[in-house]
Amino acid sequence: MPGRATLLTLAALGLLLMAGIAWQTGLFSAPSDAVEGRGLDTASSRQSARADTDGPRNHAVILMYHRFGEDRYPATSIRVEQFEEHLAYLQDNGFTVLPLTTVIESFETGEPLPARSVAITVDDAYRSALTVARPMLAAADMPWTLFVTTDQPDRQLGDFMSWDDIRDLEADPMVTIGHHSGAHHHMPDHDAATNRHDIARANDRFEAELGHVPELFAFPFGEYSDAVLEVIREFDFRAAFGQHSGVAHSQEARLELPRFAMNENWGRMDRFMERIDTKPLPVTDIRPSDSLVVADNPPRLSFTLTDSGVQASQVGCFPSGGVEATIERDGRRVTVVPQTAFQPGRARINCTAPFGDGSFRWFGRQFVVRDPGPDGHVPHSDPGAGVPASP
Repeated sequence: MPGRATLLTLAALGLLLMAGIAWQTGLFSAPSDAVEGRGLDTASSRQSARADTDGPRNHAVILMYHRFGEDRYPATSIRVEQFEEHLAYLQDNGFTVLPLTTVIESFETGEPLPARSVAITVDDAYRSALTVARPMLAAADMPWTLFVTTDQPDRQLGDFMSWDDIRDLEADPMVTIGHHSGAHHHMPDHDAATNRHDIARANDRFEAELGHVPELFAFPFGEYSDAVLEVIREFDFRAAFGQHSGVAHSQEARLELPRFAMNENWGRMDRFMERIDTKPLPVTDIRPSDSLVVADNPPRLSFTLTDSGVQASQVGCFPSGGVEATIERDGRRVTVVPQTAFQPGRARINCTAPFGDGSFRWFGRQFVVRDPGPDGHVPHSDPGAGVPASP
């Protein structure tokens, strides 16, 4: 009869075997705050299954900030001590912070990026980015991109940088200036003529003030639709960026690249550490292709996994706003079925799969949800932009 030590050894081996099966079958599948509003369970979120590959070789986590140290705006501001912690963590843990243009060039050429590549972006050209963030980034020797909305310096609003400030940053080799539209309006709510006029008007202002038009574009509020993308394509931007979560990679649509948003809540160090180590979850054939949701609310999000190292059983998906969802899996095809409609505004579905170093793969989709109203959602022309009403 086996001795006590032998029995204990066999029991331990059995438990390890059962745990391995559980991870491989996706029983534990996602960080608990993959959807907004859910707290982080560090005991479970730091375990995962080793996938066969790291997804696309060229990928980078892109961080998005707005304000710095402006505590009266916690939804868009990061506290100074939080930003200090972010930069210190990047410096101390083997991350390479690259210019955003370098990341895009690698996607275009196939030249591999360093492991743990990161890009830092700042939207809207608030003055605190100049007075607070710039010295900190300079001290850390980290490049960054500033996305500028041209109407803001034109109106000389106190919270925003002036054109002199922006020209000063333009001359800094550590800073890239990006395009963030003219009016910073909700682009899916305007017709093609208004959006086209707005971008062209902003191009004229950039040309007049900086001598060139930026080649990278960030959607105001991260909002776009198929109709908006058609307009953006006319202007030959190299890449465009939303505000949906995920890791930018070379297999992704170049005009729909994700960024992880940082503010006082989402910039907490436990969440920052989780996101900064995230890997891509590459997918294809995303349905619906249009992120504007009017009649078919809630949308059924479906996609096909392209990385052989990820199984559909490992993928967990989480809508925002506390909406529950079921997940249908058919081979490598995953369909997310929210059980209730999203509220008007912006909604997200984040999908994750475990990766073997304790981190997660991540794919996110943002939806622009509009109330159809009596006449449906009809994008309107803005007479103030000098665009005639659409026929």
